Amino acid sequence: MKQFPVLKKQFSALILLAAFIAPLVFSPFFSYAQTATEIQNRIEEKDSEIKKLEKEIAVYQSEIEGLNKQKSSLQGEIRELDLTRKKLNADIAVTENKIDQTNLKIEDLGLNIGDKETSIQNNLESIRFGIQSMNEVEEKTLVEVLLSDQDFSALWGDLDNLLAVRENLQQNIIALRETKSQLEDTRTETIAAKNELTRLKTQLSDQQKIIVQNTNEKNRLLKQTQNNEANYQKLLQERIAQRDAFEKELEDYEAQLQYILDPSKLPKGRVLSWPLANIFITQFFGKTSASGRLYASGTHNGVDFRASMGTPVMAMADGKILGVGDTDQTCYGASFGKFIFIEYSNGLSSTFGHLSLIKVEEGQMVKRGQIVGYSGNTGHTTGPHLHVSLYASGAVQMASKASVACNGRIYRLPISPVNAYLDVLAYLPPYSSNQLKGR
Repeated sequence: MKQFPVLKKQFSALILLAAFIAPLVFSPFFSYAQTATEIQNRIEEKDSEIKKLEKEIAVYQSEIEGLNKQKSSLQGEIRELDLTRKKLNADIAVTENKIDQTNLKIEDLGLNIGDKETSIQNNLESIRFGIQSMNEVEEKTLVEVLLSDQDFSALWGDLDNLLAVRENLQQNIIALRETKSQLEDTRTETIAAKNELTRLKTQLSDQQKIIVQNTNEKNRLLKQTQNNEANYQKLLQERIAQRDAFEKELEDYEAQLQYILDPSKLPKGRVLSWPLANIFITQFFGKTSASGRLYASGTHNGVDFRASMGTPVMAMADGKILGVGDTDQTCYGASFGKFIFIEYSNGLSSTFGHLSLIKVEEGQMVKRGQIVGYSGNTGHTTGPHLHVSLYASGAVQMASKASVACNGRIYRLPISPVNAYLDVLAYLPPYSSNQLKGR
């Protein structure tokens, strides 16, 4: 049997197979490249729209902050509500663009996966054919080949062809491994993108709820004041008086509670994560220049962070929701407003105050970084922000009590002895000077 003419024939067939496979590999690639380019252009368009909207949001936020520094008036409060609604609508538009952008990324990744799967199949076909060809060649021993009437010049040529087949086979195996690895990475990226899409859709729904709340707040204010400035100023003074009386009542109650703080039971180091994606501190813990003006006690029992209406608020560590509520239901414009009380697994507990929307329920377990609510302007505030109070877990608990200042209505919120309040910044990551407003 003349082995090497057979080999030459097989090698020629391999070349023909390669010529057949090449269009399968490269034609989809060029088609994919064109489609990928189109998708990438659309992604960039969405990115441009997002940046434009973010500039618009920054203008609205600057105007809102300017209004917060002015004397309270009915028109000023209505103007703030209107600006907030425009800002929230722009937030929604940003989220919608991010949803579209993420869908495009998922589409692009899907095409990429299809292209890689085709490449893997073609490599497998080449490898299978190469192995089959070499097995057929190697069925004959070297002695049989040498004793055959094969022309030695042709023999060496066929041997060179055989070596080329081996080399091509090895390259196909390497390419197959690399493509498989890339495919797994792309699939992982796709899962992450789909998770991000789910998060964005949830955020969009939440933002739409906050818009409704904003509209209801404006309608309620107009109804209470009958769109009259004198009525508004009278209502404002009544609220301030009731608020101060309520907070004095709460402060006196907490001052009577006895607790011996054991530092050894507190965690060491910076065990908490930031509750917001972007950090700017506007009010520190304890006695500060601002606390004397804003609080009857002359001290601030938490830390305030700049956060425009509807900013996602995240759990600072793993823990359990021990309380949610809204002090505006008891005494409008007092204390925390809408709040979330979390007991962490590290010996610390915290309250997030002045929220616009609560996303968790009592008894629910939460993970570090999980969105639990959205910042707002409820309770005792001079503008939208996030208030964080931190306590030693053994000292704080949810409590219900009738408020004399608020006509006997029952309030329910976290209560702690004064000496169990802690400075949350001691447990958060180090912060830089550009994250500080100043003490």
